[in-house]
Formats: sequence, C-alpha cells, structure tokens
Amino acid sequence: MNIRSLTRGDGVVIGAAVLLFIASFLKFYDSAYSSSKAWDILGVVMSIHLAGVIAAALIVTARALPQPRKLAGLDIAQFGVALAIFAAWTSLWYLIGDGTAGAGQILGFIGAVALAGAAVATPLVPQLQPALVGAPKPQTPQPYGGQPGAPGQGYGYPGGPQPYGTQGQPQQYGAQGQPAADGNAPAGDFSPFWFAVPVARPLFGEDGAPSPIAELAPGTWYLAVEQRGAGLVAQTQDGRRGVLQDTSGIQRG
Repeated sequence: MNIRSLTRGDGVVIGAAVLLFIASFLKFYDSAYSSSKAWDILGVVMSIHLAGVIAAALIVTARALPQPRKLAGLDIAQFGVALAIFAAWTSLWYLIGDGTAGAGQILGFIGAVALAGAAVATPLVPQLQPALVGAPKPQTPQPYGGQPGAPGQGYGYPGGPQPYGTQGQPQQYGAQGQPAADGNAPAGDFSPFWFAVPVARPLFGEDGAPSPIAELAPGTWYLAVEQRGAGLVAQTQDGRRGVLQDTSGIQRG
C-alpha cells in the first residue's frame, strides 16, 4: 500500500469518519423520554456510524492499493462511495424525524454528509486531488549509476552526473510537460531526471499497446530515462519501463 497516493479528498474522508466515530458516543436522542446514544440503538449505529466508517476504510484502501480490488462485482472505492451516500441519507431521515435530535445525531449528520460529499467530489474537483502527503526528495537513488549510501548523487538527480546533455543545466518544462528550447544544448540531448506526477496517471508500454502497464501515483518519485515525442519514458520502483503520455504539471526533483 502507498499512503502517498492519498489525496486531500481522502483526508476529508478520513476526518469525517473520525467525526462519525466520536458522534457515536454522544447522545443521539435528547428529550425527556430518551437520551440514548447511538450504541444503544443497533439500527442507528449500523446504518450511520459503522456504515460511514466502513465506507471511509474502503475508499482510502482502494486509493492506497496499487491495483483495484473488487467487492460484489464493484470496485471497492465505488462500493465505499455508495455506502457513504447511504449513511448520509439515513442520517438525514433520522435528523428530520421527531425533533429530538441530540448532539450525537447532529454531529453524526455533519460527518456523514462530509464523508459522502468528499467521496463523490474528489474525482471531480481539482482542489481535492493533490497529494495529501508531499513527496520526499529522493535520497539514495539506485538506477543508472546511482551509488548506494551517496544521497543526491544518482544518475540525473540534481547535482549528480549528467552524461547525456547539459552540465548543471536542467531542462525546463512548460504547461504540457515538453522541454523548452535551450540554446546551449544540441537538439535531441536528454538528461535523466526524477519527477513526480500531480495526480495518478497511467504508464503505457513502450510497444504502443493501448492498455496501461502501471499507474504512477502522486507523492512518489520516478525516473525519466528518455524523451519520447511529447511524452517521457519513465521507470517505476520495481524496474518496469513505460511511456508517460500526459506530462502536464509534473514536478521535477
């Protein structure tokens, strides 16, 4: 599992789940006849609080796993979104019920709505898609001539050897990730470098097959080893190589 692939939206999902858990210990009903907590009412705690926490766990787990998992024929993230919406809908009906809502019921409704909203909006709202945990700088890169135990001296890493192109003159990438013109470097020169993607992006095989061979996750550093048209040939941590076709917004190491 790669927690660096979690987004800001996933952070909201986790926070909402914590809020739901706290709300389950507060008064769900607050009246002269009842002051029950959610844990005293099995239907309430199962359909709102536990459903919301399980939904959050499914959504976050699906984001952190390298490959999607299925549950009852659905991707577990889709199942989690559906469960989050169910918890929010159920909480709404309890809230507008008999007018004896306690602090736990109100707080639980806020948590359930926040959970469902973040689960639905994260794939659609760009502000929720950046990585929750920033990418660390690579310290001991090994591929292509890196020396173990020598931080920052890997092949293509800033400050390291630059055998193919300019000496200490990194390429500048524009809005579409294409290298800008460099009057001091001959055309076609390329120096490998580390980069991170702003959002998850597919990595396609070098043979041009339409199906991706891997997915690059935000918050993880990858090594670009070759320029391929408007794309980059990148290498993953497990040694797989492929073409990153969408290089817009990449962060260079």
